[in-house]
Amino acid sequence: MSTPDLSGAHWRKSSFSGETGACVEVADGFPGVLPVRDSKDPLGPALLFTADAWTAFIAAVRAGDLRPER
Repeated sequence: MSTPDLSGAHWRKSSFSGETGACVEVADGFPGVLPVRDSKDPLGPALLFTADAWTAFIAAVRAGDLRPER
């Protein structure tokens, strides 16, 4: 798979991010992948997830499966 050109990507972040802006941003419109980046470093790298991987990640977050062990 080739790396998509993200220079024209329209990034969006969750409305749950609050005033600090410390969250991730995603960009739609890239068939087969979902680009994700750190909102605090918009010029930094982006990670590319398949749709299935992103869906599994969101499901794990919602289920509470990713909480750190204490």
